[in-house]
Amino acid sequence: MKIHIRQENEADFDRVYEVVQMAFHNAEHTDHDEHNLINRLRKSSAFIPELSLVAVVDDEVVGHILFTRVEIINANESHTALALAPVSVIPARQGNGIGGTLILEGHKIAKELGFTSVIVLGHPGYYPQFGYIPASKFGITAPFEVPDEAFMACALTLNGLFNVSGTVQYAKEFFSKAK
Repeated sequence: MKIHIRQENEADFDRVYEVVQMAFHNAEHTDHDEHNLINRLRKSSAFIPELSLVAVVDDEVVGHILFTRVEIINANESHTALALAPVSVIPARQGNGIGGTLILEGHKIAKELGFTSVIVLGHPGYYPQFGYIPASKFGITAPFEVPDEAFMACALTLNGLFNVSGTVQYAKEFFSKAK
């Protein structure tokens, strides 16, 4: 199976909506709003078009990943990072490495764009294989209640999280349900 990763374009929007909706339909930890979240984030100042990627197999979009800008803020400073949210693969194609390919390509592009770190709220059995560890090890906290092992950070560069600590400030679109 050949997986082609490319930047999402406007013609993909409806299919991405379907892919994300299908991917999270039976997910255990979800508010079932991820497909709407992507639509909201595309209109936000946190959106980075180069980091909204689709996975194409046999000329069909079967996966999507989105990285958006966040700030890690403490009393003295602010550090720009990325949030990985969400990564989606249609159920029929899950378990074939598509999600991992999206993550790795997203990391590569993020580094090329000058980003040094990524935050994710996700499954602690999955994300560590891509370099994610509990964010608390860096002194980074979520702005909401979440299990420590599920809130993770990844340095994309050597020392990408050196001397970075504080609370993650997500785009307001993460917390609104307006479509």
